[in-house]
Amino acid sequence: MKIITEPVDLKAVWVNRETLYEEMMKIVLDVKRGILAVDGELHADLERILMEQGSAQEDLWGANVYPVKGMGHPEFIEYTALINIRPSAGNRSIKISDETIRDKVQHIVERLFI
Repeated sequence: MKIITEPVDLKAVWVNRETLYEEMMKIVLDVKRGILAVDGELHADLERILMEQGSAQEDLWGANVYPVKGMGHPEFIEYTALINIRPSAGNRSIKISDETIRDKVQHIVERLFI
């Protein structure tokens, strides 16, 4: 698991990953701080390491990226994770329902993965 705060080569992260997923990597983003954690078995693991580094849970959202599809592919980012289920925040499913939050997630991913 790694916390990404500055742009990194996505291909290098993918090649050096520790998880055994064949097509995707789980990520959790702090939409307030503009950082993300990557390469965890569970989104909850990534959420935990971000919180240990000062992130607030309400700012954390989970997603998956598919490096094999490529950055420009419409299905490169999948906005789903169990940690996204937050009825108190108006998100009642595993998918991020708020378009503004999805846009922030996309922006952070595009900024940090080069």
